[in-house]
Amino acid sequence: MTTSSAPEQAPPTSMSDRQILQAMSGLMAGMFVSILAGTVVASALPRIITDLGASQSSYTWVVTAELLAMTATVPLWGKLADLYNQKLLLQLSLGMFVVGSLLAGFSHDVGLLIFSRVAQGIGAGGLTALAQVVMAAIIPPRRLGRYSGIFGAVFAVGTVAGPLIGGLMVDTSWLGWRWCFFIGVPFALLAIVLLQLTLKLPTAHRSAKIDFLGAFLIVAGVCAVLIWVSLAGNQFEWASWQTVVLTTGGALLLAAAVYVESRAAEPIIPLSIFRNRTVALTTVANLLVGVALFGGTVFLSQYFQISLGESPTTAGLMSLPMILGLLLSSTVAGQVISATGRWKVYLVAGAAIMTAGLALLSTIGSDTHFGLLSVYMAVMGIGVGMLMQNLILAAQNDVPAAELGAATSVLSFFRSMGGTIGTSVLGAILANRVTTEITNGLRESGTTAGAGQVSGDGVPDVATLPAPMRAIVQHAYGVATADLFLIATPFALLTLVAVLFIKEKPLKTTSGMERLAEESRAAEADSPSPVGAT
Repeated sequence: MTTSSAPEQAPPTSMSDRQILQAMSGLMAGMFVSILAGTVVASALPRIITDLGASQSSYTWVVTAELLAMTATVPLWGKLADLYNQKLLLQLSLGMFVVGSLLAGFSHDVGLLIFSRVAQGIGAGGLTALAQVVMAAIIPPRRLGRYSGIFGAVFAVGTVAGPLIGGLMVDTSWLGWRWCFFIGVPFALLAIVLLQLTLKLPTAHRSAKIDFLGAFLIVAGVCAVLIWVSLAGNQFEWASWQTVVLTTGGALLLAAAVYVESRAAEPIIPLSIFRNRTVALTTVANLLVGVALFGGTVFLSQYFQISLGESPTTAGLMSLPMILGLLLSSTVAGQVISATGRWKVYLVAGAAIMTAGLALLSTIGSDTHFGLLSVYMAVMGIGVGMLMQNLILAAQNDVPAAELGAATSVLSFFRSMGGTIGTSVLGAILANRVTTEITNGLRESGTTAGAGQVSGDGVPDVATLPAPMRAIVQHAYGVATADLFLIATPFALLTLVAVLFIKEKPLKTTSGMERLAEESRAAEADSPSPVGAT
């Protein structure tokens, strides 16, 4: 399929701070929607799973389905960003989010809910990839740091407001958990309008042949692997024929994808970008961050509600120390990076501090004081704030403008894949550890009252349990959650090793669209003149 698109009437010149802020209004609204999609469910999910009569494995699947869809589609969105109008793609991804949100809100069984999360994940995949690409297109790397505070604020508000909104919806009888999904729809529609009014991007006039075979192989291979890690240990044993089929099939599909991508004229993931040392190392670091961060923190709300016995609303507020730490560190680090041009020290410090935070969180239990827990979460938030955005900055600064979409989407892809793998595997570990701890607790105490309410792999409602049984369940979830952070800590340590080997390079002072114009002019100058030209 050959396509071409005419440029919008926007010259590739440097934008003023006011123009950038105007353009970022719709972009940040879209980012808020993407973050809200994942966080608003966190506090409400234990109640949702209980109301729908689902299991602990379903709890994991509701989270994993969105991550899986987002992960599988991020490279496609990123490649499309290099070929098509980025504003239109952003609006399309927001439209997909609206469809998924409405389906989720009207779900009456966990199957439809999981399907709707897939639709939301596809939309979130577009927002995840395209927001970073557009920011790189309009803001030079050297100036990007001063806008990190805005990005950090949106991330903080979305992350804090999401669980809080979810908790309030669940605790308000005349609303209920369905409004956790409906609440994002007006924000998505607002983002579509703001993008139309404020974002003006030049679109390069070029012909392109879309690599549909490569896209299919990548999506199929990634889905096979992620479905395996999601179901193994829950629906079937790790050592089983299903494992053999999914792992072998996934490996063959991904091997075929590598073969096709290496020969495609317009590959979805250009393999050549991995020859760039910065891209290769930041990709590894993003994968490890995904495993460590998302795999460890996604179950925090469940820990707050079950192990600490807090309400959904309170659980939504309890993550505030982590978010404030993230906001503070990302804002300060961004401002200093823009002023000095030095960025590697913040990657190293961020990875080290994140590792320390995860190690501290591995010591929590059902009796941990919230003050101490707040310190641990703040430490981890400070590390994450220094690390995540600056990994993308380092990669975007070191690739040609024509590959910004592909490079950015690759980083987002591997971070999402790490988060999906981490959530799935650690979710299975959590379920097994909880079952073991409850079984041991029942045997040691001789308690039988309420045992029927925690049998199987369901998520218990601790408010309805007798006191002795409640103590056993709370202890079990406290121990199991601490184990997740302990397992995540080595991945954070490996992130530190990866960033140590990244070579610091001066930040460019031109935006992506300016660099693209320069590269286009250079390519035209180097191309042979047509026959007969004078």
